[in-house]
Amino acid sequence: MSHTPHELHEEFPDKADAIHDLKTKDAHFAALADKYHEVNRAVHRAETDVEPTDDLHMQEMRKERLHLKDQIASLLAKA
Repeated sequence: MSHTPHELHEEFPDKADAIHDLKTKDAHFAALADKYHEVNRAVHRAETDVEPTDDLHMQEMRKERLHLKDQIASLLAKA
């Protein structure tokens, strides 16, 4: 598969160790990270026309990804 932009380690390059640590120790963080990964991959597949979708669905997926990223950023800031 091609390079998928917006991966968590790219979005928070200075927090790679914290991301790994929280994924192993915090079930809520791990679930958020997994969901972010799932949505991010879906957005990437839609953007590259591997799985085309309509504009409204694309917008909803991007909003969900942003909401998840905000939650993850909040948890990383507290770590």
